Amino acid sequence: MDLALNSPCFADAPPIAGEVARGVTRLLCRRDLFAICEVPLANGRRADMMAIDAKGALTIVEIKVARADLVNDCKWTDYLDYCDHFYWAVPPFLAAVLDHERYLPGAAGLIVADRYDAAIVRDALHRPLAPARRKAELLRFARRAARRLSAQIDPTLGEGN
Repeated sequence: MDLALNSPCFADAPPIAGEVARGVTRLLCRRDLFAICEVPLANGRRADMMAIDAKGALTIVEIKVARADLVNDCKWTDYLDYCDHFYWAVPPFLAAVLDHERYLPGAAGLIVADRYDAAIVRDALHRPLAPARRKAELLRFARRAARRLSAQIDPTLGEGN
């Protein structure tokens, strides 16, 4: 059983979304970042993936696997206030779309991924969070991750957000 691809995180998405997430996860781990998926933000949005590095910097990765979904996404800038780095993650056939100015190529990074691996095509601009926001988001991240791990030990606890 391939747990990464059968994760409840991308259960409602096309299978390719889980494959991209798996490749991104491998890339992030090599860079000493560890992610959780489908992270609700305080503004009501939900990030596809949020990762933390050894210094407490937060990275949000927005996964897009269909051109229509990517082109029609108008909410993604709402994520920028909740991370130090923002990346798009797409399969190879969508990478060129993200060069368009509306996707802020000077600020938003680009990861091209498949189920086996991923590569950073364009680095994300480092936009440090304000100290109060960082503390709040780090606590939310840690508690969410711990709750999800607790649910693996005792499923009656529920995964929670």
